[in-house]
Amino acid sequence: MPSPHRPLIVRLRNWVGDVTLGVPTLQRLADHGYALQLVGKGWARDLLAGHGWPVHVLAKTARERVQQLRELKHAALAADPGFARRLNAVCFPYSFSSALEFRLAGLRALGHAYEGRSLLLARAAPRPRGVHELEVYWDLGNVLLGKPTPPPTTIGLRVSPAHRAQAAALRSAHGIEPGCIVICPFAGGTWAKQDKTWPAFADFAARDLPAFGRSVVVCPGPGEEAIARASFASVRLLPNVDLGTYAALLQEAALMVSNDTGPGHIAAAVGTPLISVLGPSDPALWRAWGPTVEVVRGEGTWPDASTVVDAVARKLARA
Repeated sequence: MPSPHRPLIVRLRNWVGDVTLGVPTLQRLADHGYALQLVGKGWARDLLAGHGWPVHVLAKTARERVQQLRELKHAALAADPGFARRLNAVCFPYSFSSALEFRLAGLRALGHAYEGRSLLLARAAPRPRGVHELEVYWDLGNVLLGKPTPPPTTIGLRVSPAHRAQAAALRSAHGIEPGCIVICPFAGGTWAKQDKTWPAFADFAARDLPAFGRSVVVCPGPGEEAIARASFASVRLLPNVDLGTYAALLQEAALMVSNDTGPGHIAAAVGTPLISVLGPSDPALWRAWGPTVEVVRGEGTWPDASTVVDAVARKLARA
């Protein structure tokens, strides 16, 4: 096991779901004595605040990113004279450019062999195929530590006390009880060029969810507020909620119903019961991870609303 406080520079991926699925690997590395220096999107600071890891906001241009990594390298060398003689960075993204930036910064990075970038990495591990994305990230931890172990059954995302307080204040201001239902009817990107948004979500939220007698809440992200106001007018709207506060709201919710998108992964990561409504997405590779998750799919298509309603009733009955 490495001695405490050995710096390790880690480049995070750019999507909320990916960063959430990487949490078990990050926590494992921290538990083995690595002092993580994370580089990622600005929202990752709030999402990961409960773990106490520093998150450096990813610079905008390639030149600035290389300089950012060099500055982190110099700080790490001052803290650990042996830093330059070992694997000292982990590259979660698969892109050629991310590996190149590590190389230009003079870092010895571990990452998956992909897009012809093996020569840029100090160690390139074969990328596991046909496994869940959490297991792909976990594999890098196995390689770095030299101890292949199966991944945990839960993600264990930690929520900071400050974010819990902010969530409590938000609920109080809007008259929302802790045991509410949170929905995420949005989805970024596509799967096999198909939309990941359940077409019946608006009708389901307006017609079916009120029957359960709980507040129904939606927290739209940037660019989603207009959709929320137009299509989910009957739902309590909480805009501009940072991801740490969002995680705290979810932790106190009775249930989340979500498309295949980042907040669904957050709900599962904090142990909230989750109904994950999937259409084209492959659950074997990208389902939300954890024992509180129930995936609802149709036969080669989207599920009908009655199937989702039944799943919600089952989850709430166990609450």
